[in-house]
Amino acid sequence: MQTIDKSSQKTAPFRADQVGSLLRSEAIKKARLQRAADEITAEQLKTIENEEIARIVEKQKEVGLQAVTDGEFRRAWWHFDFLEDLQGVTGYQTGSGIQFQQKQTKSRAIKVTDKLGFDKHPFLEDFKFLQAAAGDHTAKLTIPSPSMLHFRGEVDKAVYPDQDEFFADLAQTYKKGLQAFYDAGCRYVQLDDTSWAYLCSEEQKEQLRAKGMDPDYLSRKYLETLNEAVSDRPDDFKVTMHICRGNFRSTWISSGGYEPVAEKLFGHLNIDGFFLEYDNDRSGGFEPLRFVNRPDLNIVLGLITSKFGELEDKDVIKRRIEEASRYVDLNQLCLSPQCGFASTEEGNLLTEEQQWDKLRHVVEISNNVWK
Repeated sequence: MQTIDKSSQKTAPFRADQVGSLLRSEAIKKARLQRAADEITAEQLKTIENEEIARIVEKQKEVGLQAVTDGEFRRAWWHFDFLEDLQGVTGYQTGSGIQFQQKQTKSRAIKVTDKLGFDKHPFLEDFKFLQAAAGDHTAKLTIPSPSMLHFRGEVDKAVYPDQDEFFADLAQTYKKGLQAFYDAGCRYVQLDDTSWAYLCSEEQKEQLRAKGMDPDYLSRKYLETLNEAVSDRPDDFKVTMHICRGNFRSTWISSGGYEPVAEKLFGHLNIDGFFLEYDNDRSGGFEPLRFVNRPDLNIVLGLITSKFGELEDKDVIKRRIEEASRYVDLNQLCLSPQCGFASTEEGNLLTEEQQWDKLRHVVEISNNVWK
């Protein structure tokens, strides 16, 4: 039996953790509709957001989480809201949304229309509010990874005729942004990324090739850009990545285990941890974890689904953690839901109470495994 290192439970990522987004409350949904109809001001909407975020932060503390988020309550999307406020990026409406299994999101897209930069981003003030509400808990920032601007956006070739220049500017934009969040008090950030899950799927890679994109080139450039973006960060600034296979109204996009990207990611991406989806057979087995070659790299096992409300059998989850520990030391493993509960404001198909039960379930199992 492996010896449990108690000290490692006090730093991010935590034994019991979360991906971050939470089901929007009825108060938030109503206020957003009122704002869209011009029935309340932007200031009134923010007041309601502040009240609801303060409430859910206390709820996260109550269920036993050490890291708390704002639930992404100020956002419509997990990625577009942040990316649109980078310098040089413009959001716009399109004729169609992103296609999931049997469902499609509402219309939205982004385009790089000028040189990239990071300055006066509204998420900085939003984080400061979360930090104050977190108190003695860790305030966790969740933002899209730099890869997502390229993967989900269009780049104006008149602005960036040279792709290498674009990726260099993208890395520096994120590096500056991460430093700004650190200066604002952030010590724990999660970069959300769907591109690597696409690169695990043969079906999705064929679709990329059909669009004229080379999956091997993308994986090289994304890894290079990510490593530059997080380089030279302070030792107490923990950076993790969540690799997502799609999460909209309890549906998904891509399938496939981590084997095609495992050596690149686990062996060569210089971050502190990975949040990996392992809630069903589409995610493959734990064998790719054999490429974890650093004792300080944490793997957060997303064994609890956020798509449906039924609670998993605790003994089954414990056995799966034990299975994963054959490839990665138990002291490097953590537990979380496989994704957030509301990657978009529409949310997954479960109730708010079921959501809290899921997070409480994570905490209870973790306390039992790493006791």
